[in-house]
Amino acid sequence: MSGPSATQIAADVVQGRSSAVQQVAAAFERAARHEVLNIFTMLDESGAMAKAAALDDRLAGGEAIGPLAGVPFVVKDLIDQAGLPNTCGASFAPFTPERDATCVLRLEEAGAIPIGRVGLHEFAFGFSSENPWFGPVRNPLNPELATGGSSGGSAAAVAAGIVSLALGTDTGGSVRVPAALCGIAGLKVTHGRGSIKGVYPLATGLDTVGPLAASLADLELGYQALAPHDPQDDVSQDRPVQPPLAAVEPARLRLAIPHPWVDTGYEPRILEEFADLERRLNGLGVAVDHIQMPETAPPGQGLASAYFEAAEVHRARFEADPLAYGADLRVRLADAMAITQDEYNSAINWRRAVRDGFVRVLGEYDAILTPTTAAVTKPIGQEMLQLTSGESHYRAPLSHFTAMVNNAGLPAIALPVTSTGTPPLSLQLVGAAWSESRLLAIGRGLASAGLTAD
Repeated sequence: MSGPSATQIAADVVQGRSSAVQQVAAAFERAARHEVLNIFTMLDESGAMAKAAALDDRLAGGEAIGPLAGVPFVVKDLIDQAGLPNTCGASFAPFTPERDATCVLRLEEAGAIPIGRVGLHEFAFGFSSENPWFGPVRNPLNPELATGGSSGGSAAAVAAGIVSLALGTDTGGSVRVPAALCGIAGLKVTHGRGSIKGVYPLATGLDTVGPLAASLADLELGYQALAPHDPQDDVSQDRPVQPPLAAVEPARLRLAIPHPWVDTGYEPRILEEFADLERRLNGLGVAVDHIQMPETAPPGQGLASAYFEAAEVHRARFEADPLAYGADLRVRLADAMAITQDEYNSAINWRRAVRDGFVRVLGEYDAILTPTTAAVTKPIGQEMLQLTSGESHYRAPLSHFTAMVNNAGLPAIALPVTSTGTPPLSLQLVGAAWSESRLLAIGRGLASAGLTAD
């Protein structure tokens, strides 16, 4: 279902083989063909076409345009766009911001054009994007399956080929989980990389903004635009942004598979396909070691840390009108409200210990390797999944490998593995802090060897 790549669109627009107006119009045509997937909460046709026409005028006047010239993209509907309603996927009356979020501004400054706002799990607090107020976002690979969440609409828009680039947020896996379930690429950045200004918060100590894309080249274009420091955002850190790096040859890689983290329940095919992935990596000359990483042993305290912060965001509204929240979120927020300050303080100490464990391992290895999710098939409306360990609520296998990374504050990339099922197995590579460009270069090396989609 893939559409034109961002790289190709920008080249065509800059070199006059196409126009931004034509590219945006084509994206709206593709969106119309996929209405059954319930991806959009709002299409902004007039605004997008006006921005495209203005960009074409600038090009005609000889102005240099950024590396995303004329590239349509979509915005998760909890990220501010000036003059457009922000619903957060909730029942509450949407608010209309006066300013764009920094991440939207950054992509537009690079020449990209937002065409609409896309669905998500209510308030980004979940992993299915089966929204009680807007309906479920459906998976382009199979409309009976969930997209994962919470950035389900962002992943679906890319997987359907409507756009080649999407904005998502990731607090416990909300970029990587839907990327995995929809068979595309997603990047979770180091906490503090780029900006979360203008993004409705879930848990500020964990929140990040990241790109989703059909190809590594497009993912890198999105990352490079989003990565610079934002002095107006207290979370954003002023760290150098490496330019794109040369692809890393697989035979030069050392990867660690961590135990007991990987010793969990799986959708049966994932366990088999991950074992086959390890064999394929070995065949490419990658040094893959199984290591002990006791910091990843359950029970962790990630829920306590995230839930306490989420409770502070929602406490007043929830206490005033709990029935305005969907049933799924109502239960989770009630649990969140019960987390004490002492429990949160203990969870913050646990976060530090987890990060120290990752730092120790990443001092010896290029990256830590896991599946992105322990299951990739989640039927819409089905809460329980059958795993190798028995029956489990879907949240556990979908978040098992992603949420830990948010607690460590580190970057991670999710990539679909070739020659696997539908949806494909998604691998997760976790890197050292601020190493996003290195992770992307590793991904390009694996793609050049045919292991992952390029």
